[in-house]
Amino acid sequence: MAPRAAHVIQRLPITKARVNLGQLARRAHVNKEYFILEKDGIPVIGIMDADELEDYLEVRDERVAAAIRHSNADLAAGRLRPAEVLLKPARAIARTRKPRRS
Repeated sequence: MAPRAAHVIQRLPITKARVNLGQLARRAHVNKEYFILEKDGIPVIGIMDADELEDYLEVRDERVAAAIRHSNADLAAGRLRPAEVLLKPARAIARTRKPRRS
């Protein structure tokens, strides 16, 4: 896995965020930016892309974390093979079949 680029976290007052919420949502989604909204200088909420939030929540699920650990152990032990190796016989069969009529 490639190393992640350092993310810049923007901090701004919640009142300013309210006025610019659409722009913040777009920046979080498109540019993968993070925002911490503050009330009276105290951080109260964060904004991030929904896909990334879902990934974060899945990793917090112990079953998902266990599956990831198991997969990493298989990878380290050399028990995995590239998808191309798995798909090659299936693709060869598909090429020999007659096309279906619509």
